[in-house]
Amino acid sequence: MQKITRLGMAVATALAAAAVCAPSVPAAAHGGGDGHHREGHHAVFVQTDNPAGNQIVAYRRAANGRLTQARTYDTNGLGGVLDGSVADHLASQGSLTYDPHHALLYAVNAGSDTVSVFSVDGDRLKLRQVIGSGGRFPVSVAVHEDNVYVLNALDGGSIQGYTVHRGLLHEQPRRHRALGLDPNATPQFTNTPGQVGFTGDGSQLVVTTKANGSSLLVFNLDRSGAPAHSPVVTNLPGAVPFAFVPNGRHGLFLAEAGTNAVATFTVHRDGTASQEAFAATGQSATCWIVAARSLLYASNAGSSTLSGFRAFDHGRRLTPLGNTPTDPGTVDAATTPDGHYLYVQTGINGIVDEFAVRHDGSLTPLGSRTVPGGIGGEGIVAP
Repeated sequence: MQKITRLGMAVATALAAAAVCAPSVPAAAHGGGDGHHREGHHAVFVQTDNPAGNQIVAYRRAANGRLTQARTYDTNGLGGVLDGSVADHLASQGSLTYDPHHALLYAVNAGSDTVSVFSVDGDRLKLRQVIGSGGRFPVSVAVHEDNVYVLNALDGGSIQGYTVHRGLLHEQPRRHRALGLDPNATPQFTNTPGQVGFTGDGSQLVVTTKANGSSLLVFNLDRSGAPAHSPVVTNLPGAVPFAFVPNGRHGLFLAEAGTNAVATFTVHRDGTASQEAFAATGQSATCWIVAARSLLYASNAGSSTLSGFRAFDHGRRLTPLGNTPTDPGTVDAATTPDGHYLYVQTGINGIVDEFAVRHDGSLTPLGSRTVPGGIGGEGIVAP
């Protein structure tokens, strides 16, 4: 126990010194476009982000929420490690993204500057494609209908757009946008962008900049899904916006690493964003966030806890539900489509912790699984 405590304290100290530490609300999986009828169900997929060779570990999910390892799949790419990272080598949310419309799984290979595309059939995967990310060090993927965007973290950051057709990604050169962040800001862990994601209605694309600007960048999209030439910038001094999930058609629930809090924002049609609610976690390194119906859970890497909140009045009120301990280094999390189970990666020892989500929002531990090669890994989905 003393060794674990010291590790947790080390994470908290490192992240606090740095001032900072994918997925949207899960939708029920279904057969989708391009004639696909396969889908992920009763499975959890975890990305290792191993620099020696990135892999996806597939787990079979039992009716009681417990996981059993099924298979391991090579992405044919390498994981990556940002300078200064502790529990999460990518310092991002959404590095592993499930596409229910096409029954596809997208995985970033940060060390290879590529994205791997898998078809999904239950807990089984088939590698369909490995494609360039359009930049350096991809860390996050977002999908809405037939449009996919990849966020690249280095060289000032960039987004690259793709369309999906017949189970493959097709790069759209005119959908590349440089973010213009300071490429020399250090440490990389705190000064690279954190996530790319769509608003709920798919009309806008949002990027968080973390400490490199402490802003929300919003690209308005045209009817084809192509982004505006430049984003609308909402500065959030001191907030260090890290990760988010959609709230309705035009809202966001945002995890702020600088304030160690969860905040609700409305994204307006002109691309500006305004805060509607704010609730502190009282924890350290609040960076990741996941939703289960009206419940929100923020991961606190420095405190090794999950902070629960219930959203009322379309997110205009956030009620704290308390903190639940995890294994050291709480990072990315996923909930099942019915919202009954939550799975969270803990990066110090490469462990996934399993929880049942109760009606009152409390979390009941079910057990944990060690992910082979998963220390520092990030990326988890539960279709």
